[in-house]
Amino acid sequence: MTPRTLNTPAAFAAADLGATSGRVLVGRVGRDRLDLTETHRFDNTPVQLPDGLHWNALGLYQGVLDGFREAAGHWDVASVGIDSWAVDYGLLDADGALLGNPFHYRDPRGAAAVQAVRRRLPARELYRITGLQHLPFNTIFQLAAEKHLDRARTLLLLPDLITHWLTGTVGAEVTNASTTGLYDARTGAWSASVLAALNLDPALLPALRRPGDHAGTVLSHVAAATGLRPDTPVVAVASHDTASAVAAVPATTGDFGYISCGTWSLAGLELDAPVLTDASRAANFSNELGIDGTVRYLRNVMGLWLLSESRRTWRARGEGHHLPELLERAAAARPFAALVDPGAPEFLAPGDLPARLAEHCARIGQHLPEDQGAVVRCILESLALAHRHTLFTAARLTGRTIRAVHLVGGGSRNALLCRLTADATGLPVIAGPAEATAIGNILVQARTHGLVEDLGAMRRLIARTQSLRRYEPSGDIRAWDAAAARVGLA
Repeated sequence: MTPRTLNTPAAFAAADLGATSGRVLVGRVGRDRLDLTETHRFDNTPVQLPDGLHWNALGLYQGVLDGFREAAGHWDVASVGIDSWAVDYGLLDADGALLGNPFHYRDPRGAAAVQAVRRRLPARELYRITGLQHLPFNTIFQLAAEKHLDRARTLLLLPDLITHWLTGTVGAEVTNASTTGLYDARTGAWSASVLAALNLDPALLPALRRPGDHAGTVLSHVAAATGLRPDTPVVAVASHDTASAVAAVPATTGDFGYISCGTWSLAGLELDAPVLTDASRAANFSNELGIDGTVRYLRNVMGLWLLSESRRTWRARGEGHHLPELLERAAAARPFAALVDPGAPEFLAPGDLPARLAEHCARIGQHLPEDQGAVVRCILESLALAHRHTLFTAARLTGRTIRAVHLVGGGSRNALLCRLTADATGLPVIAGPAEATAIGNILVQARTHGLVEDLGAMRRLIARTQSLRRYEPSGDIRAWDAAAARVGLA
């Protein structure tokens, strides 16, 4: 892409699609300036159909267009970029039409296909190639359960699908491609051996794009619908939301751990090369790509989904309370009254989360108080323990030392969770920015226009311009050691 001459600060629009909502933000970027404005937010509500749980892909696309229209009404937008969660995809037929609404990763079809994949690709061999944490909803397992492959000609992950609708081009951005189980972590390409083992046509997968690549310009009807200039570039940002969030970690040294905390907590380290050892596989760590060839060595931890789904259940019963009140009650609740492993599989599906937490506690010999503050305390202490266990394990497996933890994303606004994570790890927690994913998206765009130089410059700009809060550890670390041992997270 040959960028047009920009006056600084310049405006860039980021469409950030999350599991419960989507939003469009505009970032104005200059030498010492990074301002964010949210132009549009919209719900992302899954739809249960007779064949399973789906995303409303057309509704998401319309939300993106609405947000871009609001952005273009106030700023001269230099470019736009799309990021979203990983693993889920749409299939296009020979005419480029979408073959049904994309499935939701919480639909159980992927888990039902795991053994069929394992018979063709044993776990050790698959990890040696892909370096991915085993999750039953990884794209590879979803594809094994797919019923439309005979008519499919192109597979596009969700942000690539939105980009296709905006530009008419097809491509697969590499940070998201690296989460599928179809990407070779050693060669940096789609894995021919995985595709052959699953009898998948290599032509199904588009050419790979890197963060910062030019994905095309908006189609004429998109420009007409949004008010964007007809030549507005669409930039392939780090389209996996965690990759964008990690790019926005405001670290000034390399000895940090990170937690990108939202619906999921993605906790780990930034490395120069993947770790594909049997010990890493046994610990269930992922090697996913970040920008500039970095590796996000991490593990998915069931994050604030546990809290949001509990609150949804309480609201449905007419028993809901505002989050600040719940957190105040949780802070006053008895420490370590009940603890769980947030990664327990029974917590994955939607439904009555408080009941499942109570059943899980009873099964492991604990009693979960019914008071909502105590339930929230259980969730947040359990998440802090999972954060600690994941970061400590990553450090042990890589020989790295962690001197500080950067907690970014929506969870950085949860002061109690940040404090508990500092106490559990015995390490300072630097919280923020809350809008890390959108910031990473925006700064990759800004870099393509020459407004920031490299990843280090991006992070320094964030550290100078964004509101951050530091939490020092306090209390007795031995109490956390004992708590961790109770739930197998020592």
